[in-house]
Amino acid sequence: MTTIISPRGRKEVVHCRRTESQDVYCIKSLIRKFTENLFGRINIIYLLEKANLAITVCNERDEIMAHASFLDYPNWNISTEDDWISVFSEVDSELQCTPLNTLFMHLFVSVEEYSIDCCKEIIRTVFKAVPELHFIFLVIPAYMSLGSALVTVFEPIGTVPCLSFEDDYSIYICPRHHHCPQLFIRIARVEDHDDLMPIFMRHDTSLRETYGEYFLAELIDAQDEENYSVICEFTESKEEIIQEHLPIYPSSASSSSLSIQPEELIKVGTPLSETSSDFGKASKASLTIDEEDFRPVYKGEPSAFCIQLFCIDEKYETRSLDFMQFVFSLFPHKDFCVISVPHLTPEFILIQNFIRIVPFNNSILDNDLYVFHRAGLLKSINIRLATTNDLSGIENLIKTLNLNQSILEDYAKYNMARRDRDGTKVQTFVAEVLNQIVGVSIIRDEMDIEYIRSHYNIEDFIYYAHHQREEHGHIHHFVLNPIFQHYTKYFLKEILRLSFKNCLYYPIYPQSRDGKFQNPYAHSLTSALHYLVPVRPRRQIVYPLEELGINAPSKEVSKDQPAYALYHTNRKLMLEPKVTINARIVVVGASNVGISFLETLVFCPHLKFNNLTLISIHGLPGKNLLHTGLRKFLASDHCFNDKDYALMSLCSWVNVVVGKMIGINRAAKHVILSNEKIVPYDHLILCTGQQYQVPCPTGADITKLLTNREIQEERKQRYTGKIPSNLFTLNDEEDCLKALKWLKENFVSSEGNVIIYGNTIDIYTTIETLLYIGINGNRIHLVQPPLNSNITCINNFAVENAVQDALLYSDVSIYREAILAQWNDGEYPDPITCASFTTTTKPFKIQCDAFFNFHEKNVDYETFKALNDSCLVYDGRLVIDTTFHTNDITIRAAGPLTKFSNRYYANEWTHSSFSSKEIGFQLAATMLTLFDPTLEPVIEPPGDLDRLIPMYKGAKMKGGVLPGPFHYLHVAKPMIPTPLDVQISQGDFGLQIITGKAKKGNYFRIHVNKYQMVETITCLSSNPFPASNYIALFGQHEQVLNNLCSRYSEGLITDLYSFFQEPWAMAIFHDRFIDLKKELREILASKEEEELPSIEILARQLVDEEINLCEKPKKYLQKFFQETIFKAEVEKSILDYLHYNKYHLPMYAWPGII
Repeated sequence: MTTIISPRGRKEVVHCRRTESQDVYCIKSLIRKFTENLFGRINIIYLLEKANLAITVCNERDEIMAHASFLDYPNWNISTEDDWISVFSEVDSELQCTPLNTLFMHLFVSVEEYSIDCCKEIIRTVFKAVPELHFIFLVIPAYMSLGSALVTVFEPIGTVPCLSFEDDYSIYICPRHHHCPQLFIRIARVEDHDDLMPIFMRHDTSLRETYGEYFLAELIDAQDEENYSVICEFTESKEEIIQEHLPIYPSSASSSSLSIQPEELIKVGTPLSETSSDFGKASKASLTIDEEDFRPVYKGEPSAFCIQLFCIDEKYETRSLDFMQFVFSLFPHKDFCVISVPHLTPEFILIQNFIRIVPFNNSILDNDLYVFHRAGLLKSINIRLATTNDLSGIENLIKTLNLNQSILEDYAKYNMARRDRDGTKVQTFVAEVLNQIVGVSIIRDEMDIEYIRSHYNIEDFIYYAHHQREEHGHIHHFVLNPIFQHYTKYFLKEILRLSFKNCLYYPIYPQSRDGKFQNPYAHSLTSALHYLVPVRPRRQIVYPLEELGINAPSKEVSKDQPAYALYHTNRKLMLEPKVTINARIVVVGASNVGISFLETLVFCPHLKFNNLTLISIHGLPGKNLLHTGLRKFLASDHCFNDKDYALMSLCSWVNVVVGKMIGINRAAKHVILSNEKIVPYDHLILCTGQQYQVPCPTGADITKLLTNREIQEERKQRYTGKIPSNLFTLNDEEDCLKALKWLKENFVSSEGNVIIYGNTIDIYTTIETLLYIGINGNRIHLVQPPLNSNITCINNFAVENAVQDALLYSDVSIYREAILAQWNDGEYPDPITCASFTTTTKPFKIQCDAFFNFHEKNVDYETFKALNDSCLVYDGRLVIDTTFHTNDITIRAAGPLTKFSNRYYANEWTHSSFSSKEIGFQLAATMLTLFDPTLEPVIEPPGDLDRLIPMYKGAKMKGGVLPGPFHYLHVAKPMIPTPLDVQISQGDFGLQIITGKAKKGNYFRIHVNKYQMVETITCLSSNPFPASNYIALFGQHEQVLNNLCSRYSEGLITDLYSFFQEPWAMAIFHDRFIDLKKELREILASKEEEELPSIEILARQLVDEEINLCEKPKKYLQKFFQETIFKAEVEKSILDYLHYNKYHLPMYAWPGII
């Protein structure tokens, strides 16, 4: 915050921020005739799309006081974007301006009264935001004066002609040192102590408390040839001073448990000179490398020094790098500077120029290690188009990379024709320092931009309509020597400028099971990934292409191609900082809750999480292992599928530790794994869920003709014996793959029986899969134990009957109310050759060669033991509060593993009642308040509300292929399980709409509640159907669905499958339909005219009977809507929605199309 004073003495407290799209209207209002004469007539939205940096000044009332836009090339067309340096060198040959240190002001507007102070505040903010920036240029017509504000910060340097017109233009310059002078660095003296201590105490008092009042004086006094203290002074006073203490440590000691790849830091290319520019050889020391573990063993003289303490006044923080030149001069024989920082320390500006070293999985250090090479101080980096002479330099740079041959092939295409065989333009750029190639990037024109726009939310970052097709580029390769990693954004910015692009895209295709890249889609891995933003995929409409005919979307939109995760950057994002979070966030369990949690964190574009770790028995899911078409052993909850995992590319951001949690050391804050590894954490997320457990036979002797009633007390025992090799408890795709492989090798061609034991929906999907792979139904025996309640897994009599008939038709044997008594008559259980069961009447025995168990899900015993031994409160499930906390503030938990504390008196509600995907999202939302500076701090709820549990509204779903085969989908609101017939008997149940018959395979049921909202959807069909379309119907008002209820009551709807394939429904299935509904609600809730109330206020008045009517309230509201401006506003909004999304919705007509 800064206080500015107008010439009249008025004061305003202002702050600067990045310009947002909603500022456009206010910025336009500040433009005057003088502004247009100075900068030309400007399209503000277009300018903001092009601007590298746009700053807005706001007051305490959030009113816009001033705005300025800055680009990396001059305005008024005095030169081309890629060649302005030559023009400026002719104006003043002594100017040391480069694309790295230069920006151009393209617009400045301000409230007239505060223009001078606002201008100065913007300039200070720009120099602070871009530490590399040294010059800001302003180009205006020669006949124009600067005005009262700009003249205070700019000074003239010359004139240049225009490329398009005969006019001359004046060039003005604003150098950094007028606003942020370079600091004076020197060795510290003991007498500096009194000036330094206040700065240290502002940040931290722990050092003084630990080492005493004069610890800093003692450090300064202890300087020798290997330990220095360095301070910096501003002007001639020591008002603002910063200090470092720099003892020498061997680099091996600094990185003993951290991964420093020799190719990255040492063997980066052969230098052209063995004397001055020898940053290719970082050290003459030798390295011994273990190929398997890749842990270099250092065997040379120490080549690094270490920063032990660092503190700087916030006002001068952007000048932190000024230290490094002086510090390296103190250690002329050292190549590296290292600094270790606690994980929970926010990343400050100095280490943003360092390289963060990625730790090994078993690292237990509490700090992150950062490294800086002395060559990183060089400012002479030059980005240019490659030439044929660069071949040897590029080969040296990339020779250790996996896909170096692919890079060289693309480089050859560039040299030969500048295009691919299909005509796509190819461009190769190199980064050069002291005549040595240190980086290379190859881009092409983005030819699939229509597909990208329709399948990814790129419009979260750009206004698509303001970018030409040729201004979208596709990164195929990006390699930069890690020594110069802090220039990555500059490299990308120069690629955009020199290629005349506005946007760049980079896809990541999923890896195949053996870990190799899929061809021909593979790109070389880019070291720039952290500087790009992940783009969320869009939910796609499943189109009935035959019914739509010529009204279907174009092939560019609807084509099917391999899924990939998309990353993006553009001019606006080039100077946008990311908040780096090094906190160690460890997620235990790759459940849907855990994946949703990680997805939410990863897709925060302004945050960069460096230490996300997933502990899972089988690693990340989504490997598409089974390849059995639509048949899956396990039912789906429609949270994530293999394509969703490919679209996320979590493996790019999440460290995966394969193992099982067997303990938690809360004091040391680490998780203990079954392979004796430990994983340290700062925040631990437990979402292991519940799994099918190995069933424990009751041991009942069936020769004694025992019944279920006589053995009930023994049913809850845990099995501790030998697990049979032909017993399958399927909990994830890896388990299913092993089962499928075993069945094909040992069972399908034999004649033995298979027992399916359980009463969940997975028994039906597994039976259908067994039938599908060729196992006859007479070999399948379905044994269903007694239900714990009167609610079945399907809870729909019509669907259950159809499935039962299909089982009987396939000759599947069914046994009900049966409890597992023994395997192999109580003898050695491996392998299982027979199983005996007790029932309510007579026991029975079945010979079998395979046994599938789907009886009950429960918390895994080792997980329970780990939680219990670590003294986390466990009461049947892990106890949490409404913010996901356990009794340990650093440990959170979510999903079926948990239950709410008894103090909420809500034991019937658990996370199992809600959508796992929504639970994961809400869990991440509570965590983001700790890390995201853009979020408002959480306000503690009032005491009476603290006892209420959160009620999530997302749909709970399940589906799969059932015997028949029938394709099944059930979508319902979160609720306490209740039999369907009991629900229907309730007075406020609403209406159910049913078409077709379950046994005929065309059953479709929709339940509309008393508020006319779709609450339940059940589909059972012999043919595949677009499940994602039908899921989008949940929560919609029946009138939105083309007056569903009235049409059904009039007999106009006989088949809901056909009804929802009609063209009118496509807009409802669109992923942005929810945004349209929000927009329409805002219109109806706003006062469009001063003298008229909003529709929302009017409706409330009618409900509260504040208005006396002689007609029905509904008719009155309709009449009011028709006769006021609301109707026109709503129609305009709907037409805009259809027009803007016409690439997805070409089946709709709008005014002007005919």
